Amino acid sequence: MAIVYQCRHCKQRLAALAHEQVNANDLGLQHLSEQERLEMIQLHENGDMQVNTICEHCQEAIELHPHYHELESFLQ
Repeated sequence: MAIVYQCRHCKQRLAALAHEQVNANDLGLQHLSEQERLEMIQLHENGDMQVNTICEHCQEAIELHPHYHELESFLQ
């Protein structure tokens, strides 16, 4: 079981933490609204928690092209 951080745009795996290393509450996930949790967190059958975030490269692309915020995925 792990907490996996993945870019929601390019799907790059950014980090993985074993549940034994950290508690999900230590990461501040409890401060997310219900809507944010639904959009950002996925629970997998094997017990892994996937947190969808954004990597530096995709963040830079969005900053250069603000209209990308409107798109679910701007990568082709």
